[in-house]
Amino acid sequence: MAELAPADVLTSAARRWRRIDPLLPAPTLPAAASCGVELTVPAANGRPAAVGSCRHLELAADASDLAWGAAAQFWLTAQVAGDPEEPGIEAALDELLGHWRAHLAADPVTAGEDSQAAIRWPSRDVGGIRALLRHGLQPLTVIAARPAGRDVLDQARRPGDFLIRPAGPGDVAAVTALTLEVIRYDQYFGSVQLHPHAELVERQAAEQTLAYSEPWTWVAEREGEAIGLLIAQPPDRADWIAPGTGQAPVAYLATMCVRPEERGSGVGGALVSVLHRELDRAGVAVTLLHHGQLNPLSAPFWNRMGYRPLWTSWETRPARALQ
Repeated sequence: MAELAPADVLTSAARRWRRIDPLLPAPTLPAAASCGVELTVPAANGRPAAVGSCRHLELAADASDLAWGAAAQFWLTAQVAGDPEEPGIEAALDELLGHWRAHLAADPVTAGEDSQAAIRWPSRDVGGIRALLRHGLQPLTVIAARPAGRDVLDQARRPGDFLIRPAGPGDVAAVTALTLEVIRYDQYFGSVQLHPHAELVERQAAEQTLAYSEPWTWVAEREGEAIGLLIAQPPDRADWIAPGTGQAPVAYLATMCVRPEERGSGVGGALVSVLHRELDRAGVAVTLLHHGQLNPLSAPFWNRMGYRPLWTSWETRPARALQ
């Protein structure tokens, strides 16, 4: 393959993405790397070209996003030319990751325990997976997608067992408690941390969400006790994740929790069904959500609900552990 300019790499990657997953957006690179470094791998010896950009994030000690990532984050956006499952994709990404490793090694922050090196890679772009594994990256988080109208298996439940209602400002305590339950459980799978200030941060987030005229938040109750929660973001509040797909409009399922003793009783499926009816009324084309790749409950449940992997986030901690 002849040497390609960055724009040509993106064009080639776009062709591959269209073939492997129609929900993917057009591949892009940030306008400028936040660290001022651009990474390139020229085409050579049958290996396609690759380009990459590194973005650095430093989160404050009380940042709401700190539960879902390290305080110091280093994200690689990588684009590789080539056709689906082309052997050269692995080699090109492998070399690009090697350049990124050298870049991170020069930054002392990457040695800190509360740092991470991460890359978001299309879940169906299997040609690069062995390169990611070779560099010590682990698949920890999935962005799953549900196109409008995708069938959902009915969740059987006994009538009258529980009720589902919209949440309001009076539900701040219940919403906070159930959100913290999600964080506590997800800690087991490596991508989430329960920080000392988490309760305050989640309470403030609950207050903000429930103050909307349409919070898109529902609580499942049995005998007046909250046993389940679902929080979603309509398209006007999901613009931050909308670039993750080429479809529009996009909604985001932010939080879904069922108390441990209630799992398997149909509460989760009933909550999701309520949301899906709201999504259909709103004309949402695609709904996105995050779930833990290693969580043994998440992937089977969300598949039954009509969601499937779109992006997988691969990471290692500390960031300098990148091989």
